[in-house]
Parts: sequence; structure tokens; C-alpha cells
Amino acid sequence: MAMALLPPKTLSFLPNSLRNQVLPRKCRLQEKIVSCSCSSSPSMPKKCSLSLSSSGFLSRRVLILLGLSSSLPLMFPSPGCHAEEELKMASVVDEINAYTYMYPLELPSEKLVLKWVESRKPERYSSAAPLSPDARLRIVSERVDIIDNIILSVSIGPPNFQILKSKDKSTWTAKDVADSVLADKSALRVTSSQRMAESSLLDAHSNEIDGEPYWYYDYLVRKSPTKTVQESNLYRRNVASTVERDGFFYTLNASTLSKQWDQMGPVLEKTVASFRLLPSTDNYVPPYKDPWRFW
Repeated sequence: MAMALLPPKTLSFLPNSLRNQVLPRKCRLQEKIVSCSCSSSPSMPKKCSLSLSSSGFLSRRVLILLGLSSSLPLMFPSPGCHAEEELKMASVVDEINAYTYMYPLELPSEKLVLKWVESRKPERYSSAAPLSPDARLRIVSERVDIIDNIILSVSIGPPNFQILKSKDKSTWTAKDVADSVLADKSALRVTSSQRMAESSLLDAHSNEIDGEPYWYYDYLVRKSPTKTVQESNLYRRNVASTVERDGFFYTLNASTLSKQWDQMGPVLEKTVASFRLLPSTDNYVPPYKDPWRFW
């Protein structure tokens, strides 16, 4: 995995809000890994500031050459911990669907190294795997840690206007957006209301970033979480961030077993809070383009 220091000009393609979070504050530099200070808050999203050095360089061109999904290691203090207890994260850029987010690599305070597998490489919406029989909601990328039972997935799908009664997104509540996404998430041939019944929404709120609303929600899935674990009181705990573009919802979902939430929950919340849409490039393929094309 490539590791480098990022000068400010490298971040010019990021949205203003993310770039502003990255640049303003002074932080401690450790070797070739970036560290940051995070403001602790009971609700998402949490804000982080990174220190950047002019030495070292990883250009956007290099990111593209490395592939459509590129990773940069970063170091973050874990929420509510001492400064020496740091969280190492990597940054993903998907230029096909024009988004970015950060995901955890190591939790030194827990002596935990996550072993990620990219189970689905970024692909266009028309060729992505459907999450339901009607193929409205589709996974465009996914990475999993099988050992630690963690799944990170990005899905794209149209809003469900049986739940969202208006096409004016300024009127949408976080709960309605969450219900819209969850209604299209089941792989079973059931009604939208039955699909929502599989999940229990714990929290939902929104935040405006670069003039666009991002909706955040936390929910439990009422199914057996794994084939090997059959306890009836063990569910998958999920956190997600959804944003709308070009008439489609883009959602980053992070989940783990409920019994692991105390350890992994704050880390997954940080991952979801880092989700941002990026300005489109020549590589961007809008979901509505060539819907018949599956390669």
C-alpha cells in the first residue's frame, strides 16, 4: 500500500468543507504518517484536522495511475483516548462514482490490525450488484474484514418516493431518507414496509456540507448476523451516510456485530463521517448513463 505525505496543493480536488478540515490546524507529524486531533461529540459527524508537510508528494495523477480506488494511510487519535492511542486510517478515492472516504487500518490502543479484502472493486451503477429483486439499490464498491466481522459498502439507488412524498430534498428528514434507503435494501421479495421492519432505526440526523445535505443514521438489522453465530439477541449494528446527486442516493454503510460496537462503533462513525462526494472528472459515470450497459 502506498504511503506518502500530502502537500496542500494535492488536496485541491477535494470539496471545500473537507479541504478546510484538512488544512487549518497544526498537528504533530510522525514519520510518513499524518496525525490529527479530533473534536469529540456524541453525534456524527466528528471533525478532524490533519497536519501536512510540503516534503513528499503524491499527486492526483499518481492516484489515478494506482487505480480507480486508491488508499492513503493516515493516523488519527481514537475518540476519547490519550494522544498516544492513535487510529491509523486510509483514504479511498473512487473516480468512477466520484466519492471519497476514510477507513480504519489499525487500532494500536486495542492492538488490533484490520485485514481488509476489497470484495467489490468500484464499478459503474449499471453493472453493479443489486441489493433487491427490483435492482433499484446497487453496491458499487465493498470491502470486508471477515475476521473482525466488519463490512464497508457504498451503494447507489434512486429515492423511494413512496416514502419521500416530495421531490424537493430540502423537505426530506433524515428519518425519511433512512427509511427510503432501507426499504430498498432487502434481498427478499417483500414489500417496502416489510423490508423496513427488518431494521430498527436508532438515530437519524443531518448536516449541511458545501451546501448539500448529508443524512446520517444508525440502525440494527433484525437477522442472524453470521452463519456461525446463531444467538437470537445478536444483530448487526450499522451506521450510514447518504447524500443525493443527479437524482440518486449515494450511501456509505458501515456495520459490525452488536457485541463489537463498544470497540468498533466510534471508528465506524468516523469512517461514515468522512464520506464526501467529489467533483466529477472525465472518469465519472453518472448512474443514469447507459443503464443497459453491464460491463
